[in-house]
Amino acid sequence: MGTRMSASPGLRRAVPADAAALAQLRYAFRSTLGSAVENELDFLARTERWLDERLRTTAWLAWLAAAPTTGVIGQCYLQVIEKIPNPVGEAEWIGYVTNVFVKPEWRGRGIASSLIDLALDHCNKQGAFSVILWPTDESRSLYVRNGFVTPQRLMEFPCSTTMPSTQKTCNGLPNA
Repeated sequence: MGTRMSASPGLRRAVPADAAALAQLRYAFRSTLGSAVENELDFLARTERWLDERLRTTAWLAWLAAAPTTGVIGQCYLQVIEKIPNPVGEAEWIGYVTNVFVKPEWRGRGIASSLIDLALDHCNKQGAFSVILWPTDESRSLYVRNGFVTPQRLMEFPCSTTMPSTQKTCNGLPNA
């Protein structure tokens, strides 16, 4: 057998005990998009703590794909964003899908689509207003294949990407 795995991975909702494995996938995904500004071990520890806390709430949900012999090989996150109460018949929360990632050797097998399906299924069953995401150039076709469209109503104000530890907010202005 080559690097391509033959056994199908299992899909399930992530739990706090998965935080370390999910942190490693987060680093594997994001560190390929640019130069890391944080030591890998520090990042993993910080992210593991963050995930452990968030996965104990209903504000952040995650699904993972795990292979029988290699462990966690894919992930998808959903943040539940509450809207202000509305007196008309309109859903009062939005889903934010993020960090959909499958290890390269497992790609092309529908795993990312299956993970996205789980998140979208949750949103449909729980009555979300809509589901949003910010795709990378490489992932745009994946999301289009899974029913996402370019929005006509959503607008974005791009803020600074400065690390939170610098104590700066939108566009690099100091905190008030």
